[in-house]
Amino acid sequence: MSPHVDVQFAVGGPALGDEPTVEQIMAWTTAVLAAVDDAHRSDATLTIRIVGRDEITALNADYRQKHGATNVLSFPFEMPPGVDDAELAAMLGDVVVCAPVVRDEAGEQGKAVAAHWAHMVVHGTLHLLGYDHTVETEARQMETLEIRILAGLGVDNPYADELAG
Repeated sequence: MSPHVDVQFAVGGPALGDEPTVEQIMAWTTAVLAAVDDAHRSDATLTIRIVGRDEITALNADYRQKHGATNVLSFPFEMPPGVDDAELAAMLGDVVVCAPVVRDEAGEQGKAVAAHWAHMVVHGTLHLLGYDHTVETEARQMETLEIRILAGLGVDNPYADELAG
């Protein structure tokens, strides 16, 4: 049984044409769950929402008190108080990815757009599973995991330039 991934395209305006397919997103999220979860996430439910600059800017301001657009935001599911529902326990949360930012960053970093998309979806999904990068040791652990998952998907190390510099 594979996870249930609700993919929402809410870019607004014309599509950029290089957004990933639902099949690609499913492959990326499934790879994350296979790499880090103990098999009870085969019934996991998450949402990947692909948005434009206006929506990600508003979410970034509302939830992180940061100005401007960002590439990806993750919103882990929180069980409502007093609810003990096994079906809800499989809900991971929402990953919101900004299509124009991903495209721009890929160009600036000299990466294939599809590879950067894979990285952002993997990164966001790891956040739903509790991984973070606010302290250096956690950042190294998360980056190592991202590199391993992406390599399994045929995507080069997204941090290679940082390590070289």
